[in-house]
Amino acid sequence: MNLSGLKLNPARSRLVLLLALMVSGCASKPTPAIVIKSAANSAPAIVTPDFSLAAKVISVNTVGRFVVLSFPVNQLPKVEQTLFLYRGGLKVAEVRITGPQSEGNIVADLVAGEAQVGDTVRDQ
Repeated sequence: MNLSGLKLNPARSRLVLLLALMVSGCASKPTPAIVIKSAANSAPAIVTPDFSLAAKVISVNTVGRFVVLSFPVNQLPKVEQTLFLYRGGLKVAEVRITGPQSEGNIVADLVAGEAQVGDTVRDQ
């Protein structure tokens, strides 16, 4: 069989090749799914929202021993609430909310320890 005189359109050749690949892929046997069950995977995950307060120290007054804390919108702590400052994952200070507040910022007195701008504030 001599095919040297046969001329094929390049676009048609690509289409035929693409169809051949698609058909051969569909004709193969499906691979069975491997399911691994363990004790940890058998129970459904329990998701609980985190309602804890979290903020940042944006200003420190060492002479007056107070800090200005920046909280997310609508998550300001209560006046007289005690919070803790963390730096590098370590607790470095304790503060008590005193006010005043302005938008997401509120003032707190330093009860113990030392604060720096950028410290993380948490209620736990």
